[in-house]
Amino acid sequence: MNLRQIEIFQAVFAAGTASKAAVLLNLSQPAVSKAVQDLERSIGFALFDRSTGRMVPTAEGELFHREVEQTFAGLSRLRSSAARIRDFGSGEIRLASLSALSTNIVPKAIAAFRQRHPQVAITFQTQMSSTIRDLVAAGQFDIGLTSDEVDATGVTVEPFAIYRAAIALPEGHPLCAKPVLSPPDLHGEAFVALAPEDRTRQKLETVLAAAGAVPRIVLETPYSTTVCAMVQAGIGCGLINPLNAEPFLGRGLTWRPFEPALYFCTLLLTPPGRRGSRIAEDARTLLMSFAGERPALPADLHHVPEG
Repeated sequence: MNLRQIEIFQAVFAAGTASKAAVLLNLSQPAVSKAVQDLERSIGFALFDRSTGRMVPTAEGELFHREVEQTFAGLSRLRSSAARIRDFGSGEIRLASLSALSTNIVPKAIAAFRQRHPQVAITFQTQMSSTIRDLVAAGQFDIGLTSDEVDATGVTVEPFAIYRAAIALPEGHPLCAKPVLSPPDLHGEAFVALAPEDRTRQKLETVLAAAGAVPRIVLETPYSTTVCAMVQAGIGCGLINPLNAEPFLGRGLTWRPFEPALYFCTLLLTPPGRRGSRIAEDARTLLMSFAGERPALPADLHHVPEG
């Protein structure tokens, strides 16, 4: 049994006679009849009843045709997959991001990507930056978005986005009366801190120490979004990327700019020594296009000095 015999069987089944199938396939009628006979011999049962002058499928032929149809459907899917690989290099994209970008930049980029490539499968995970680096370095993910303190060994790195840090405050907090906060304002305040290894937290600690300001750390978390949730709950104030504050604004949280200016810096990682597929490159371009969006200002903030 071979694929050509299956194709001829399919044509005869649809046409009803060997002569009509021969016309469709641009073959001679004897060649079609011989191919069907050879197929029947190889599978061990008759596919057609020839007593009426037509090629009427037997019960076994009907069952066999169902399997053939499934096989041809599979071949059609293979052709579609081959076309996607030819056009874009892959039929899937695997993306990982740190939490700070997973609820704002990344969803917008994925939505735009889906409009361009609705048939491409997308795998997305939110992970710690160190985990993302390992996944990209191992070739398990095509693109990773991480904080700038990540170890860049074994990956290709390029700058992604930079956002000026701010101080999140519970609505009604006394510091809300100030348009801009400085290190002395945080002295003694209940503070929800980012993880000690976070580079922006380290920069904040440096400027606080220089001013002799010591906040009262009540909770630590690696996620800026979690800082916002804790501030919203009234646990304290905290250093945040304003991008993460958007869902919380007007719902128990506001923010103020901080002087001197501090920044959250992020990186885009790709696997080393490997040319990315066309869809991976398109995803990278879309992510970059959304990276420059500025965070929305809180309604009660009238002036933000540029950093």
